[in-house]
Amino acid sequence: MKIEFTPIGYVYTQAESIPRHWSVSDEKGSIVVDEKYAPGIRDISQGQEIVVIFYFDRSPEFSGSYLIQKPPHKSESYGVFSICSPRRPNPIGMSVLKVLGVEDNIIYVHRVDMMDKTPVLDIKPFISSKQAACSTPRD
Repeated sequence: MKIEFTPIGYVYTQAESIPRHWSVSDEKGSIVVDEKYAPGIRDISQGQEIVVIFYFDRSPEFSGSYLIQKPPHKSESYGVFSICSPRRPNPIGMSVLKVLGVEDNIIYVHRVDMMDKTPVLDIKPFISSKQAACSTPRD
């Protein structure tokens, strides 16, 4: 089975060093969504949190040697599926970003932990467990 994705846009940031995780990031940036997908962001608003699914396009090719890794901020090693390393069998990342504003096909965001020009695969609303308990079932 082969699975292929096409970016819906790209992250842009002026950050000189990238934080290790969105939860510790104070970096700002933007997501420029391809014009053909721009209508899909019309209901995203300032203050909202969004889940950004992206591709670690600059990660080294995965090998079995990356199944166990020692994160730089930890004292011991962990299995790849229990950490947020960009060195993964499928180099897909996920961050929860705060929306600072939306203008045309650009979403301005806070808590960026991706490199400049990182391909974005999808954007979803962040729904906390509290919000989910109050929501209506999906259509």
